[in-house]
Amino acid sequence: MVRQTPGSRPSPQPAGLATRYWLLGTRNSVLLGFMRLSHLHYDLPEALIAQRPAEPRDASRMLVLHRDTGRIDHRIFRDIGEYLKPGGCLVLNNTRVLPARFFCHRRSGGRVETLFLRATPGTSQTAGPRAIGDDWLVLFKPSARLKKGERLRCVGADVELVVQERRQRGHWLVRPEPSTEVMKLLERIGQPPLPPYIRCDAAGRTGAPDAADRDRYQTVYAQHPGAVAAPTAGLHFTTALLDRLKQSGVRTAEVTLHVGLGTFAPIEVDDLAQHRMHAEWFDVSEGALATLREVRRAGRRIVAVGTTSVRVLESLESLEAGATAGWTDIFIYPPYRCRHVDALLTNFHLPGSTLLALVMAFASPELIRRAYAEAIERRYRFYSYGDAMLVL
Repeated sequence: MVRQTPGSRPSPQPAGLATRYWLLGTRNSVLLGFMRLSHLHYDLPEALIAQRPAEPRDASRMLVLHRDTGRIDHRIFRDIGEYLKPGGCLVLNNTRVLPARFFCHRRSGGRVETLFLRATPGTSQTAGPRAIGDDWLVLFKPSARLKKGERLRCVGADVELVVQERRQRGHWLVRPEPSTEVMKLLERIGQPPLPPYIRCDAAGRTGAPDAADRDRYQTVYAQHPGAVAAPTAGLHFTTALLDRLKQSGVRTAEVTLHVGLGTFAPIEVDDLAQHRMHAEWFDVSEGALATLREVRRAGRRIVAVGTTSVRVLESLESLEAGATAGWTDIFIYPPYRCRHVDALLTNFHLPGSTLLALVMAFASPELIRRAYAEAIERRYRFYSYGDAMLVL
């Protein structure tokens, strides 16, 4: 098990090479070198950034990449059952996205956009965002003129946020007055924390996330509130599709990782070995581990739904452990080889992101670049509300 505190970092498990090296394959040569930020770059036409999700959920397109042969299939997501075998297991991240975006007013009248991140360490994380009286970590925009001790009034609630101090990476520590149950407050005044590339002036939007986003920026199996971004690979599943897969013999195991902004933060160093991830809270029950052990012993396939599920499983020292909870800031990039994951369902990710690095580690940089190039050529829809990729 990896039980960590924020700021600690487990080392990736390389496949016979020093951690910071990787193999870049081409048709004619193999080059040994550093894994650089530039290796995560690609050019994406802006028109391919999905502004709204497919309807229904399982009508998204799905690119299927076969690692053993390099073959690529082009399917519709509802066809995923044709690639899943009885006895195999889908690992679902059942975190629930908070309506974490809200607004405050300064005494001067200026409006400040606020994003709730989490209650501060020192309180029980199992209480998480439902805790009462905790200090909070938030992001403010704009924030340049904010001062310690300043009081910001929440729009739509008789609550003030007292600014305590500025933390690293633009985070602010604030104290709500009076003491406030976060979930009740956010349900009253919060909006879905859509990523900035989903523009509220596009695709018929009218200036803010709408009522449909509260449902669609959430998986159908979301249970435990705490995420400030969706585990987007799971957005393609409908309840009916999951029922059909279950009837065909496909198993499921649910884990929890409360997705934070660190997962989506840009990498700001050239050498990926120097990047440090934000820590995120995860929880794996004994029941989920028992299912995974049975699947592994039967020689069946474990399919991680999303990069967050991969990070949970790879944060475990062994599937033989008991129920496990803790912090993880594992950063997966080539040449890491996954120990507990056999196939990956994911979306198409931003250039220069830790998510793209993980997908390249799971397949290979060469295969993923080729798959992304074909997805762009065939005009797949990218990012959170976009299409899916299944890597077998």
